[in-house]
Amino acid sequence: MRLLLVRHGQTPSNVAYVLDTAVPGPGLTELGERQAAALPGVLADEDIEAVYASTLVRTQLTAAPLAAARGLDVIVRDGIRELSAGDLEMLPGDSERGEEYMRIVFAWADGRTDLRMPGGESGAEALARYDAVVAEAADSGAGTVAMVSHGAAIRMWTAARADNVDVAFAAAHPLDNTGVVTLEGSPTDGWKALTWAGATVAPAGEGGPTGRPMDETAHTGTD
Repeated sequence: MRLLLVRHGQTPSNVAYVLDTAVPGPGLTELGERQAAALPGVLADEDIEAVYASTLVRTQLTAAPLAAARGLDVIVRDGIRELSAGDLEMLPGDSERGEEYMRIVFAWADGRTDLRMPGGESGAEALARYDAVVAEAADSGAGTVAMVSHGAAIRMWTAARADNVDVAFAAAHPLDNTGVVTLEGSPTDGWKALTWAGATVAPAGEGGPTGRPMDETAHTGTD
């Protein structure tokens, strides 16, 4: 299966740079609405057969133009929502406690899934819920699936599950709003990242360190 993990469009909380992970969450800014409207064109070359979104409003608003352009319904699943910030909710992302959030997220990706977000979920719980939605999509028989999800969740899951993306790469490469990570594989055979925000990802051992882009077009931004 070809899996497109798409970060949602810009929200007011992105602009304010706060950890806003609770359901239902904010809508999109005007820029976020333009980003969502542009997504069908960005993904025009992809033969998308299913479009998923999380239970947060921002992903559903982002997914709607893409689904409409393909004549599809948006499949809403809680499992691909953002990683819960728990007690860190609505703290500035660049504060000392706010930075704790991403440290825990990447510890999960590195295999320390027993760790729990203060007042929130564990890495094992977060990966299990995300894996379940990916497995559902794979079992559907769709050749290409787009999942509109969230920056931290996409980076954590990809670093944990893709054979050729390591934690250092995922930590160093935030996704801009509506940035896309493209993967191929299956829950049984594993996953390989093909592109990260437009940059081709080198296979492990071929052309550079694990997760190294083969070109320099990768976009960066805040979560």
